[in-house]
Amino acid sequence: METYGAQIVASPSNDTQVGKKFLAQDPKHTGSLGIAISEALEDCVTHQPDTKYSIGSVFNHVLMHQTIIGQEALKQFEMANVYPDVVIGCIGGGSNFSGFALPFVREKIKGGKKTRVVAVEPTAAPSLTKGIYTYDFGDTGQMTPFVKMHTLGSSFIPAPIHAGGLRYHGMAPIVCALFDAGVIEAVAVPQNPVFAAAIQFTRAEGIAPAPESAHAIRVAIDEALKCKASGEKKVIAFNLSGHGHFDLQGYADYLANKLPDYEYPAEAVAQAVAQLPKVKIAA
Repeated sequence: METYGAQIVASPSNDTQVGKKFLAQDPKHTGSLGIAISEALEDCVTHQPDTKYSIGSVFNHVLMHQTIIGQEALKQFEMANVYPDVVIGCIGGGSNFSGFALPFVREKIKGGKKTRVVAVEPTAAPSLTKGIYTYDFGDTGQMTPFVKMHTLGSSFIPAPIHAGGLRYHGMAPIVCALFDAGVIEAVAVPQNPVFAAAIQFTRAEGIAPAPESAHAIRVAIDEALKCKASGEKKVIAFNLSGHGHFDLQGYADYLANKLPDYEYPAEAVAQAVAQLPKVKIAA
């Protein structure tokens, strides 16, 4: 991006009040997607009045824009004359997963398809599998409107795992409603098995996937192994959403056995959610 003239600032930064707050707490703060959103909002609203902030995840309109991915996938399956039994995507804020999966969810709800739809998140940021379904801010600095979501609490600070945008405290409202209704499933996986799947995929396909995407690959492999053990035949689809060319340090750390696995404790979720403002819903 700097090659094309952009200025890159790592979050948390000293350029915003939000960033300064977290750096004061920890000068070596590893940041999060929620903090980066807060900093971008503050910079846009306070320091750059001639600019507008375009959010890239979590909110429902973003998910709908992304569904071109799933619409194209449906067409591809139609051309191949097959239909997936299982659809898998990695999930952080929800746009990546939803862009791929929502068209299949539509076919499940309206068309009666029996496809299982599985969202995969890190055990270090398990908003669906461990989060509370309540109203929360979409960012750590609490600048966005309240959103009803499965959340670890907007004060959540993730462990420094290699999972990119999956290191987020909440989840998109559409995804949360579907999960709450039992239309989709969710599973959390540790980063070492994720990188093992990434290595296996790279050696088989010649593509080094992004750590985010490798979460979906991990569960796709697991589902295939279950079929191998049971003798079932299933069509398993997953979204390879990005390459890992900028994540090679993560690969190097994995190959050097330097990556820890981290499971976010349930008591930390309860503590963070307890700090949220109470919301009264009118009857």
